[in-house]
Amino acid sequence: MIITITGKPGSGKSTIAKMLAKHYGLKHYSGGGIQREIAKKKGLSLLELALIEEKDSSLDAWVDKRVEELGKKEDDFAIDSRLAFHFIPNSIKIFLDVSLDESARRIFGSYRPDERENATLAKTKENIKRRMRSEEMRFRKYYGLDVMDRENYDVVVNTTKLGIREVFDAVRKEIDKKLGRE
Repeated sequence: MIITITGKPGSGKSTIAKMLAKHYGLKHYSGGGIQREIAKKKGLSLLELALIEEKDSSLDAWVDKRVEELGKKEDDFAIDSRLAFHFIPNSIKIFLDVSLDESARRIFGSYRPDERENATLAKTKENIKRRMRSEEMRFRKYYGLDVMDRENYDVVVNTTKLGIREVFDAVRKEIDKKLGRE
């Protein structure tokens, strides 16, 4: 079983992917982790990296090729990645939604050295909007994709008013339905 998880920043993608991997006995991979590694090696924040990627598609292409190859080589894993649903079409595709205010609150409340521009809650909110615009523009330009189109996914959960355990339970129940394990 392959589970791909995408969604808005601060929606709980990485946490839920790790929880699902543990629950189903799968490996866990993170597209965001790959992006963070690249940003760290270049001494950039994620937002700075995204702005560079708007002009240079080579980094996106490199990450996307790694994700696509993973989907062809392995059968049992969960991955949180913006575009994994597209590059691994045989996966169970999950989208986690969250309001902008809650996204900013979560991200601001968790220290992330690669998001150093987030000095205040208001600045965090603005940076999330900039990052999402950048990603949406790149993904449309490079792949003709709208990652926010809920029709791309098998399961959609709004995490705004849910605790992490409630999100996990909602996603797990939907996966179990898809697998006929109700």
